[in-house]
Amino acid sequence: MARAQTKMPDHERAYRALREMVLYGELAPGQPVTIQGLVEMVDPGMTPVREAIRRLISQGALVFKGNRRVAVPELTLTQFGELAYARRAVEPELARRAIENMEENHIEMLAAEDAAVDMAIEKGDVRAYLEHNHRFHETLYALSGAQVLIAISEMLWLRSGPPLRVMLGRHGTANLPDMHREALAAMRARDPQAVAAAILGDIDQGIAQVIRSLS
Repeated sequence: MARAQTKMPDHERAYRALREMVLYGELAPGQPVTIQGLVEMVDPGMTPVREAIRRLISQGALVFKGNRRVAVPELTLTQFGELAYARRAVEPELARRAIENMEENHIEMLAAEDAAVDMAIEKGDVRAYLEHNHRFHETLYALSGAQVLIAISEMLWLRSGPPLRVMLGRHGTANLPDMHREALAAMRARDPQAVAAAILGDIDQGIAQVIRSLS
């Protein structure tokens, strides 16, 4: 009975599977894929996948291409600049608020994700880098409890994640910078402004790399 109560609904399972495919670059920007093809990839059935697709289209993560096909949208440099502006406004504030609810075990969880990011960079594992980098930020922002801002951040990551994957596909993970260590040090010092500044710096580094690639 307990297992039945906690089982994830098919529509949510389909959404999370497709969301990860967008976030982690399994769907290339501009490359159409059939709805039936997505059903075969995630296997929860046609109706849950259609519902998940509608949800992702509403978030701007997918666009309908006709003939029962969808695609991750290709962003112009101007559009990516708009996303960058929004990320700079929203994510440091989420990081700042997270300090209020942060305990030592949360910091250790974030440190483990950062270690996984470093390992992925060392191995040149783009998929693992994207996954653990996203988990680091997602875990941190969830601690803020700011549900409206979190929802905005999730949408921004869905839109800006694919260009990051394209950049990594071209240049790899070698010498890929981040400011997670600075953020972790600020968390241990319980300094919300320093955490926000580190996350802003981390975002700016990633944005600069993608802009160079798009240019």
